[in-house]
Amino acid sequence: MTKIIMHGCNGHMGQTISKIVAEDTLVEIVAGVDPFDDGHNTYPVFSSIDKCDVEADVVIDFASAKAEDALIDWCAAKNMPVVVCTTGLSEEQITHIHDASTKTAILKSANMSLGINTFFKLLQDAAKVLAPAGFDIELVEKHHNQKLDAPSGTALALADSIKEVLDDDYFYKYDRSQERAKRDPKEIGISAVRGGTIVGEHEIIFAGEDEVIEFKHTAYSKAVFGKGAVEAAKFLAGQKPGMYDMRDVIAAK
Repeated sequence: MTKIIMHGCNGHMGQTISKIVAEDTLVEIVAGVDPFDDGHNTYPVFSSIDKCDVEADVVIDFASAKAEDALIDWCAAKNMPVVVCTTGLSEEQITHIHDASTKTAILKSANMSLGINTFFKLLQDAAKVLAPAGFDIELVEKHHNQKLDAPSGTALALADSIKEVLDDDYFYKYDRSQERAKRDPKEIGISAVRGGTIVGEHEIIFAGEDEVIEFKHTAYSKAVFGKGAVEAAKFLAGQKPGMYDMRDVIAAK
């Protein structure tokens, strides 16, 4: 059984993951970390990671970015694998994570959903065939009205995966409102929509002459990210130091 420390256990995602783990016989949360706790969890909760003295196999991190550096230092010192799901990290923190991966196994992905990470491969296969045939590529992402960043990290990761299999002349176009010009055949258009309580929707359009092919992924609840994080934790426990992502989890299945 994989023993997990849930970093950020009393946040929305921490509680979502706690419920998922409670129904999975292959994993167990043995401790949580959160500065705010009312004692309702079935496992012990520590106010900071440095106070946690419970033996575990892996950490799932869904906490505040301001707690990230202390977590990464703790995991590196203890050779504790960690699944990093916290968003809004600075470039310095991302560099810190990569440096720490020489000492412990770290998994970080822009999106933890198993579905969206399978999506990456499908899009690459399509782009390799359709882009050389003259199909234009457009990406539209939709999220709730409380989301601060645009375009989303997932949208950028999807665009990166497409560009990865195309020639170097392709580039991203985020906004066409400030120019009046014909579309460049080498551009990958990215549009962001913010409204209501949309959890996450990503649509990629390949538009050719007289035909259009659309790929779409829709997340109806944040539970999909929690399920992916738990699968990532199962995979990462016991791995050698290094950087991993959700594609490694899928490849291991």
